[in-house]
Amino acid sequence: MATLHDLAERIDRLLLRHQELERTNVLLQQQLSGVSSERDSLKSRLTAARARIDALLERLPANSGAGDGDGA
Repeated sequence: MATLHDLAERIDRLLLRHQELERTNVLLQQQLSGVSSERDSLKSRLTAARARIDALLERLPANSGAGDGDGA
């Protein structure tokens, strides 16, 4: 059977582990926030790039016939 001293040591170790996990959790939350912001920024850039590509595609002349300089 565990002595009072053994139990106190286990409790101390558990408290230390709990504090470590809390610090790790805070760091992971900060990292998640940063990555989420980066993701949102990239999604916005992708949407803008798609809009520019769509605008460029609309400016291209329509293909008037098969084999017009496609090199095939």
